[in-house]
Order: sequence, then C-alpha cells, then structure tokens
Amino acid sequence: MPGKINPVIPESVIQVGVQVMGNDTVIGVCGQKANLELCTMFPLLAYNLLQSAEILANGADLFARGCIRGITPNRERCEDNIRRNLSLVTNLVPHIGYDRGAAIAAKAHEQGRTIEEVAREEMVMPEDELRRILYGDSRNEPNI
Repeated sequence: MPGKINPVIPESVIQVGVQVMGNDTVIGVCGQKANLELCTMFPLLAYNLLQSAEILANGADLFARGCIRGITPNRERCEDNIRRNLSLVTNLVPHIGYDRGAAIAAKAHEQGRTIEEVAREEMVMPEDELRRILYGDSRNEPNI
C-alpha cells in the first residue's frame, strides 16, 4: 500500500518482550529444580537471565534511537486532549459532589463538550476557581 509505514521497530520490541517472558518461565522452572541442593540448572538459569538483560537493553536502545529520539509534542493537541478528557470532573467532585459531577460529565459526553464548558454554563463556581481546580495551574491552562 503506498505510503504505508511498517512498525518494524515496535514489533521487534514486542518480540523481545515475548522472549523475555519465555526466559522468565525457564528461570522459574530452573529455580524449582535444585535437586539435592545441587544447582544443576544454574547454567540454564544464568543463560536466560543474561540473554534477557542483553536483549532488553538492545531493544530499549533500538526503540529510543529509531522511534523516540526526535519526537516533539504537539502542545496545542495535548492541551486539547486534556481539556476534552472527561476524567477532569474528578477534580470537581470534592467541591460540587459526586452526583453533580457525574451529571456534568454525562452532559459533556452527550453534547461533545468539555467539562469546563458545561461546568461554566451551570455556574458551579467562579470561572477562575473552576480553571484552577480543573487544571491545577494559576495560568488557567492545562499543565502538560
């Protein structure tokens, strides 16, 4: 498909995680097999433990270099996502009560509006206090 980008690095990191999970199972079984206080499984245990450490380190490095480095946040989009997050109503609950908070969240969800818009419309408290409580910042904007 034209323009398709295959997520091979994240897929390889997932494979690393699955391998580490398998190694953990082997390590767990090795820990159960200390017969007659002999650690006959110790070489297998050590091999899997060291392999896990190595592939986790390599996977994290690859992911950092190939996927994370260079990413910059879209501040406006992040702030919009915060404003539209219905869980913001939990900040209001200690001040207006659970039932009123639930009603505001339901109305915001039904109408596709923000908690702030509905709470302001319903005049639950002064606007500056509302923004301070919702966003925890005196600048009256989401704190990201």
